[in-house]
Amino acid sequence: MDRAPEPHAGWTFLTNHSRVLAAIAEDHTVRIRDIAVRCRLTERAVQKIIADLEEGGYLTHSREGRSNVYRIAPDRVLRHPADAPATVAELLSVLLRHEAGQPTASLVDHEGH
Repeated sequence: MDRAPEPHAGWTFLTNHSRVLAAIAEDHTVRIRDIAVRCRLTERAVQKIIADLEEGGYLTHSREGRSNVYRIAPDRVLRHPADAPATVAELLSVLLRHEAGQPTASLVDHEGH
């Protein structure tokens, strides 16, 4: 069984909402329990985040048999005005490419400039 490491103290670059959305993007039938382990959250926290994402129009789900199937709204614009006009699809593209080990464009000059 996978065991989640201890939670990180202090600030982070990504929100729990973006982590949960990325987990769902990788597997549209992922279980809440598995999202919680992957994101190092409680199942209750994941349920609340999913509810937030659904309320905001970023995510929907339906029951298929005993499983939930999630659908992400890829064209939704990110919530913070400073992120506009970036979409959910653009955010997930960066996050999923990173997790797949694919190179991303370098934003930093290696000479420190």
